[in-house]
Amino acid sequence: MSSSTERRTDGRGRTTGGVLSGLAVAVGCVLFLGGFVWGALTYRPYTVPTDSMTPTISVGARVLAEKVNGSEIRRGDIVVFKDSTWGALPMVKRVVGIGGDKVACCTKQGLLTINGIPVEEPYRQGGGPASPVGFKATVPNGQLFLLGDHRSDSLDSRVHLTDGDQGSVPRSAVEARVDALAWPLGSVGVMQRPAAFSALPGGTSQPGPIQPITLAVVAGTVLILGGAAYGPIARRKGRRRG
Repeated sequence: MSSSTERRTDGRGRTTGGVLSGLAVAVGCVLFLGGFVWGALTYRPYTVPTDSMTPTISVGARVLAEKVNGSEIRRGDIVVFKDSTWGALPMVKRVVGIGGDKVACCTKQGLLTINGIPVEEPYRQGGGPASPVGFKATVPNGQLFLLGDHRSDSLDSRVHLTDGDQGSVPRSAVEARVDALAWPLGSVGVMQRPAAFSALPGGTSQPGPIQPITLAVVAGTVLILGGAAYGPIARRKGRRRG
């Protein structure tokens, strides 16, 4: 009698390997479906229609944005928001100022300042000044000051400085915070928090659960494929022994 795992049975004619492969498929389905449900409850997909956030997010890129309350937003976050003053459609911009901040541009070195502190912004498009047009604003409490990363081609808080609230939007206007790029494939990845904002009071926000969700989906896929492949492989080995 063979002692191999493939030939042992559980008393009902099923091999140990077959039982384990079935268990792998079952666990894989739980992880795969659970990951997708978790992701659907936590994230929203958005397509960015303009190049105002290049090079960070290119025109037509697909992003995954975590559904969060506006009170959770920190400087440096890229947010999806909708404000009637800005238009009827959701927009994607970077938060550079929060309530109480004095935002200004530019220093002699061409840098943006927040409360007088120069901020390095390596994510910006081009190597020129942080804004082609100088500006300054004091952000009201409960508001956010927003800029695009492509400063010479972005309609943002600078354009709305005279609209009231010095170009800022209320935190309640935020629908979600961009956590990852999902398309194009060459740009897929988790959005990094800018180091320049981490030293300011309040620091930067923490990424959402995009990584464990992705891990669950990938692990589930591997288990499903591996478990499903066991049967044909075991049968092929059995025919060879025969």
